[in-house]
Amino acid sequence: MMTNASPFKSRITAIGTYVPSRVITNTDMEKLVDTSNEWILQRTGIHERRMAREDEFTSDLAIAAIHDMITNYGKDVRDVDMILVATSTPDYPFPSVASQIQAHFQVEQAGAMDLSATCAGFTYALHTANALISSGLHHKVLVVGAETLTKVTDYTDRTTCILFGDGAGAVLVEQDSTAPGFLSTYLGSKGDGGIHVYRSGLSTHMDGRELSGNGRMVQNGREVYKWAVTTVPKGMQEVVSRAGKTLEDVDWFIPHSANLRMIESICEKSQFPLEKTLYSLTHYGNTSAATIPLSLALGIKEGKVKAGDTILMYGFGGGLVHGGLLFTWNP
Repeated sequence: MMTNASPFKSRITAIGTYVPSRVITNTDMEKLVDTSNEWILQRTGIHERRMAREDEFTSDLAIAAIHDMITNYGKDVRDVDMILVATSTPDYPFPSVASQIQAHFQVEQAGAMDLSATCAGFTYALHTANALISSGLHHKVLVVGAETLTKVTDYTDRTTCILFGDGAGAVLVEQDSTAPGFLSTYLGSKGDGGIHVYRSGLSTHMDGRELSGNGRMVQNGREVYKWAVTTVPKGMQEVVSRAGKTLEDVDWFIPHSANLRMIESICEKSQFPLEKTLYSLTHYGNTSAATIPLSLALGIKEGKVKAGDTILMYGFGGGLVHGGLLFTWNP
């Protein structure tokens, strides 16, 4: 929960995004698995998604998003003192994507680390950035959500392969005690639900159960759906109440763009208007940690999001983890 005890405050001052040029339509998916454009649209709301080239990785997408931010907002990242990257698909187990970004932009004085909170990664990274600045330890933090999920997608599984795409979003979080942007946060987890969406690694068992997928994503969509539509509406209420506000005070809601049917159910249960909800899945699919910044950037580009708007972000995904954040958009 936010407090006013610290003299240090922060706000988001810039945003940039990038998606690969290759478009994978629902018609393309029909050629890969037993599915149809109508079936995909009815169940997910996704029309198309982007796929990285074989030689294009998460660090490449992240760096491109940062360059987009620099170009559009005239920002300099060489003076940031921390780089946080939310991703589940780093180029390597190590070095981190954050370290690769640090090297590319030659940010000599910055700490660098990747953060693993799957589809809630961007909200977790923003929460961490604000905490670092509020503590007085840091002044300018570069936050990135980036994924190349198509590289770990099982294209023989018709229920999951239609969902995922690649993309990246980057924001700057800077110290600003005169016009702070962050109002409240709320994080939560349900670790015993981890078996419902996972990607095997060094261990091939979880809670005594043998894992499948051979390093590709495995998801029990029904269980994840049930958990999300129950958990997120409650979390939304908690976030706004911590700021002394209600959902009626929220101008825009940006949930993780997992599935349009899931978003519709969350809005219905929370009684939040779908027309005031931003999502990026229609043309980009589920890009995990990148969906929320992609959605925000689209809202800005389309003239929906304006300076002074109050925005509620909410991420949720594998872990199972979730996290919401309320802030004022005032770049």
